[in-house]
Amino acid sequence: MNADQVRLNLHEVKEEFEAATGAKLNIVEVTSDEHFARLISDVTNRVGKYDLSIAGAWWLGELVEGDSIVSYDKYYRDPRFPKWNIDDVLPAPRSQLEYAGRKYMVSNDHDGQVMYYRRDLLADPRHQAAFKQKYGYALGVPRTWDQFRDVAEYFNGKDLNGDGIPDHGLSLHLKVGGYGMFHFMSFSAPFVIGPGNPKLYWFDPQTMKPLLESPGHVRALEVLVDLVRFGPKEMLNWNIGTSWDDFLKGQAALTFTWGDLGGLAQQEGSKVRGKIGTAAIPGTREYYGVAQHRWIKTAQPNQVGNVTGASWAGVISRYSKAPEAAYYLLALMATKEKSMVYAARGWDAVDPGRRFHFLPPDGNAKIEDYLRFGWAEADVRDYSHAYFGNFTNKLQLPYLRIPGTFSYWQALDVRLSEAVTGQLSPEAALKAASIDFEEITIRLGRERQKRAYRTSLGL
Repeated sequence: MNADQVRLNLHEVKEEFEAATGAKLNIVEVTSDEHFARLISDVTNRVGKYDLSIAGAWWLGELVEGDSIVSYDKYYRDPRFPKWNIDDVLPAPRSQLEYAGRKYMVSNDHDGQVMYYRRDLLADPRHQAAFKQKYGYALGVPRTWDQFRDVAEYFNGKDLNGDGIPDHGLSLHLKVGGYGMFHFMSFSAPFVIGPGNPKLYWFDPQTMKPLLESPGHVRALEVLVDLVRFGPKEMLNWNIGTSWDDFLKGQAALTFTWGDLGGLAQQEGSKVRGKIGTAAIPGTREYYGVAQHRWIKTAQPNQVGNVTGASWAGVISRYSKAPEAAYYLLALMATKEKSMVYAARGWDAVDPGRRFHFLPPDGNAKIEDYLRFGWAEADVRDYSHAYFGNFTNKLQLPYLRIPGTFSYWQALDVRLSEAVTGQLSPEAALKAASIDFEEITIRLGRERQKRAYRTSLGL
């Protein structure tokens, strides 16, 4: 999920790109914090210093609505350019590559959050017997957040890595400014989104009034605040790397996060290689239908897919002096041969999302594609199937990509922190976030925001 890591792939193709095109590739490296501001400044002032950018998917509404980038529709089938197939991209991540029916982002990284669990702990007969005695049902991979809570509570305080020190039920990163709000999005989705409410999560598309105060959002935050008790207190100030390290050291039974963790778990120093299971984000037994104004029960766990994260992918500046060369570079990196390497090695921030990334029966990748990069076979089979299920789930958390998206998310991040640290109740925190959202919408223009929001939802 880190754009800084994507630079590795650009450096790897530099020589090949220059030999094929005769162009010179100058790679400008900036931090994630600087990235968006640099690009927006360049296109707003029509400078054209940067021909392309490896952009976050949430930027797309702002960039397209601002007429700052160009579609690559006219290049896509042109035989002069490297060939890649957009139809290989699974339905959910593919929706991020297009806007208002035109192609803007070239397939690269495909973010989404899944649940990770310690397979060895859940399979231990001693834990199975003790868990069943305490909770009255069999210990297994959680399919609902209620089950997730029980598993986290059960393992919290137990030594999970054999060092004699008590460990945690779960690990999260909740520091303000550290992308912690993404966790709430994935977590809360099944409390709000369901078969009778597939899209109403962020705003009312008729009025742009925020929906964050719905009973579904409030209950989700109440459950999340309760869950925080089963992790270390320090995680309230953890960034993403610290949280991942905690899990990789074998100090937590559960987490939910991006695909990077599955790849990092295979690297030297990991204490969980061969022990890390992956599954879909848990669901709920009922969700709040915003349009129906009531809770709706489901026969099976209501699990909702997501493309939570940045899904870093290339876009071409409208002010590029070499748009064809820019597309050539992005298409080269999107070819099957290169994309398979990026996804399989796992640690370079490029996560799977195309059919050839997934093992049979879901896709047509070969197990050897992963084993040669050090994956434990059981780990990658779980990982592959979980991500395929996440991206092909018909129910998906609507992805916000309108002007001001990150301003909305930063406001939500602050209010969520106030809830998990006990400064505000979940209800008060979400009410405050709704007020923040309204202020941003008024500042940017309600009608403009409404048009962009409806376009982004395909309405």
